[in-house]
Amino acid sequence: MPRWSTSGGDPGGLANAGASFRSITAPPHAGHQSPALSDPSTAWQWLQTRSIHRDYRIGPCGAGAVCRTAAARYTKDMHPPVRLVAIDMDGTLLPTFAQQVSARNTQALQALQQAGITVVIATGRRTAYTAPLLEGLGLRADTPMITSNGAVTRTLGGEAIDRCHLDARVARGLCGLLRPFGALVFTFDRPGRGELVLEDLDQAHGRIAMWVEANRRAIEVVKPLENALIDGENPIQGMVTGTLDQMRNAEAALKASEWSSLCESSRTEYGGRDLSILDLMPQGVSKGWALERLAARLGVKQEDTMAIGDNWNDVNMLEWAGRGVVMGNASIELRAMAKLRGWKQAPPNDEDGVAVILESELAKFAAAKV
Repeated sequence: MPRWSTSGGDPGGLANAGASFRSITAPPHAGHQSPALSDPSTAWQWLQTRSIHRDYRIGPCGAGAVCRTAAARYTKDMHPPVRLVAIDMDGTLLPTFAQQVSARNTQALQALQQAGITVVIATGRRTAYTAPLLEGLGLRADTPMITSNGAVTRTLGGEAIDRCHLDARVARGLCGLLRPFGALVFTFDRPGRGELVLEDLDQAHGRIAMWVEANRRAIEVVKPLENALIDGENPIQGMVTGTLDQMRNAEAALKASEWSSLCESSRTEYGGRDLSILDLMPQGVSKGWALERLAARLGVKQEDTMAIGDNWNDVNMLEWAGRGVVMGNASIELRAMAKLRGWKQAPPNDEDGVAVILESELAKFAAAKV
């Protein structure tokens, strides 16, 4: 489902972030014949590993490889009840093609807060496209929302917590580079018309019609798009959307360009609709980056956190959290990664998978108090 979504000019104070995050890219499907493997379990493990992009495989560091040395996972028996749970929206908290949180998920969120556990919403949607879905659920006004894939953090009540920007000069360069691949949109942190700026409404409507209709009052058409990106008018984030192949090609073009070191990219895919979104973020910014900063602000240790998500833009968050949970409706590649990483798998979003996980945590919380 298409989603949209202390301030400073520096991209969120990256020098003090304490971590470096790479662009999240969906791993390519293995397209070659596998060698003969006699042991079925060995064959299955090989196929799982083969489907994971090399940047995410666990193993010794070598030439061209990325060594990820996150804190060791605790076993289930060693884990105390969590103190903070970060939850993605589309494909996770929300049912497929729905814009309303289910009754069971709502009750679980309320129960979590009543137990004193912090609920964090972490989404690629922008704040104005997120808050209305949470209003009426009975959540606290100080519920943190990580929006725009980590670029903005605010409370449900509107209090600003954290924010960073994509430099306008970089955004202009991205226009020229990525325009041939799909519909470009830039998001600004300001209310009303002009919060979303694009240059081809018909092109955007053809790919993300539901999003266009839901956001018409915030959309401003500017041709060429570069005219909306003058120096000093820095957007929160950008995005380009198109088919799966178009966005894979767009990401490859970005990585090979002069702009690759100046912005972060995060790709989400909706294979059943042949739709993909390539989000363009300030350098180093991701859901995981924002979650780390928020947890530190709240005094919550990494091992006391949980993250629940279903797509590739959730990987940084799942990696950073003490406990990662992948939804049963996630892609087979992401679910394979979850098995290799020791992340738990929840039931699908259409089966209230979030509530199932939260109810389990609440039971542990209650038992720990006895």
